[in-house]
Amino acid sequence: MAKAKKKELLTPEERLQAALVPDWEQPYKVPENWCWVRVGSVCQFERGITFPASAKEKEPTSANIPCLRTANVQDELEIDDLIYVDKAYMKNNRAKLIQKDDIIMSSANSRELVGKTSYVYDVPFPMTFGGFVLTIRAKSIISKYLFYFLRLEFLFGHFMGESTQTTNIANINTTKLSQYCLSLPPLPEQQRIVDRIESLFAKLDEAKQKAQDALDSFETRKAAILHKAFTGELTARWRKEHGVGLESWEEKTINDIGDVKGGKRIPKGMELTYENTGHPYLKAGNLKQGTVIASGMMYVTDEILQYIKNYTVSAGDVYITNVGACIGDCGVIPQEYDGANLTENAVKITNLKCNNKWLSYYLSGSSVQQKIKSMIASATLGKLSIANIKKIELNIPTCLDEQTEIVRIIDNLLAKEQQAKEAAEAVLEQIDLIKKSILARAFRGELGTNDPTEESAVELVRNII
Repeated sequence: MAKAKKKELLTPEERLQAALVPDWEQPYKVPENWCWVRVGSVCQFERGITFPASAKEKEPTSANIPCLRTANVQDELEIDDLIYVDKAYMKNNRAKLIQKDDIIMSSANSRELVGKTSYVYDVPFPMTFGGFVLTIRAKSIISKYLFYFLRLEFLFGHFMGESTQTTNIANINTTKLSQYCLSLPPLPEQQRIVDRIESLFAKLDEAKQKAQDALDSFETRKAAILHKAFTGELTARWRKEHGVGLESWEEKTINDIGDVKGGKRIPKGMELTYENTGHPYLKAGNLKQGTVIASGMMYVTDEILQYIKNYTVSAGDVYITNVGACIGDCGVIPQEYDGANLTENAVKITNLKCNNKWLSYYLSGSSVQQKIKSMIASATLGKLSIANIKKIELNIPTCLDEQTEIVRIIDNLLAKEQQAKEAAEAVLEQIDLIKKSILARAFRGELGTNDPTEESAVELVRNII
């Protein structure tokens, strides 16, 4: 088989044909004055510098230089968290310095993040880049046009699908990347497309920020509702209508209104099963969102049951987790888990003399959660002891009807807040889909910006190569 000619030995027409994508490889039709071109023919790739892990420094000196790594490659390039390496690792190669309008790609990362790109709008100080980062520099085309193309490829998961995999790391092969097919319009159209994308994205980002603000404030609004509930504000009108005064509320402790009992660890050497034996074992991970979550549920075997059969919960018991990262999670045991075995990492509050859901909401309030954190801070092994749970103070309405009314109002208000939260989440998801759609249409010439009278992009490619 004859060897391919070296690039410098090719005629101009042969170089053009090598740069252009043949008809049978073109993914879809584009406007007549566009062309399909290999990515590698309109840009150059620059690999990052290599250095041992021991060479990383945390503070700048006259002898070192900031070095970008994959952690800096986000939707926008982040340079607040930089490492520094000795300038000697650059070997006086100025191509290893970050330049304005560079495209920075995470070329070695997890499969989900490989191929993620950032754009260099400005270079506030000299920086280099590490070996897991690839710098892409456009040649005589609009750099942002190429950037948005690469962003589209990342969003559609193409890099993830085509990268090579080593232990825990996916890598992008620049040889393969250079063969990607890029739909290329004339230079003025590239700029119009970039302008159009950024105009549309700016409007979407404004809507996204409002949705994100609403989402971020969900917990704050929930905390405010619970605060009003347990200071009597939510039922002020109810008390007036029913001739009940705020003086009917009393200071009590958990120990005054129920029995606090712990769960049980399974015997050493025995294991739970995912097979439904009819005896669920409620782990801390199942005790979420004010109820019991079935996801990841494990079950007790008959062998284990004989040792822990007395450590069960009843429907209506209030639980609170007391060990681990989720300390303080609380809720009510639903009917379907009546008789389930309880983990040693949680306690139940049973035989209650109050509305169980009222107590669950009360324990979820910010003041109680802060109290729990202070108890943990002073405890050994970071555990919320049963003794401390019993001491938790309550300001509780003695009238059960008022407790019920508080629960009813909280349920209604939180349901509305949950709807608003889900709506905000839906908006965020929809905005991301719209952005992908805009980018997809941009590279098909469907944004309504193309001028068919402009010179064919083939002439642009001819001048580049």
